[in-house]
Amino acid sequence: MVELTDYQTVWAEQYQDEAARISQVLGPNLVAIHHIGSTAVPGLVAKPIIDLMGEVNSLEASDAMNREMQFLGYEVMDAYGIPGRRYYRKFNSERRRTHHLHVFLSGSDHVTRHLAFRDYLIAHAEAAKAYADLKLRLVTIDDGDWDSYLIGKEKFIKDTERMALEWSARMGA
Repeated sequence: MVELTDYQTVWAEQYQDEAARISQVLGPNLVAIHHIGSTAVPGLVAKPIIDLMGEVNSLEASDAMNREMQFLGYEVMDAYGIPGRRYYRKFNSERRRTHHLHVFLSGSDHVTRHLAFRDYLIAHAEAAKAYADLKLRLVTIDDGDWDSYLIGKEKFIKDTERMALEWSARMGA
């Protein structure tokens, strides 16, 4: 069941703490680590799951650190349906997801689109509000079923990503 909560300022701190741990594991292979997803957008309702995105020089070198990622509490999910990605998820003691880590090659289109989407929502309050309204509506469908929720967001995300990428290109990002 999908649960949404109002924006929490502690999410930025949780991101920083987790980013530091991940940086120690991925070491010099890690080019950058970013806070993405709804918890990275001030004021936006979100699932209380911190989404992180790592940019790396080598996916194979990241794969070699899977055991260390497991020691940090992450489940290794491999590409999980997106070629060119490594996906990890972390749970708390009650088996509630707390963190998602998406790892891509530095400079990939996936990195560009995730950052553009996040930055666009931060810069465009009307788009963030429309996204929040959609998410709040979707959690009332099928008792907050994950699949229904994710499918329901797809069109908004794709449309907004397109606008975000155009906006980002105009802004010179």
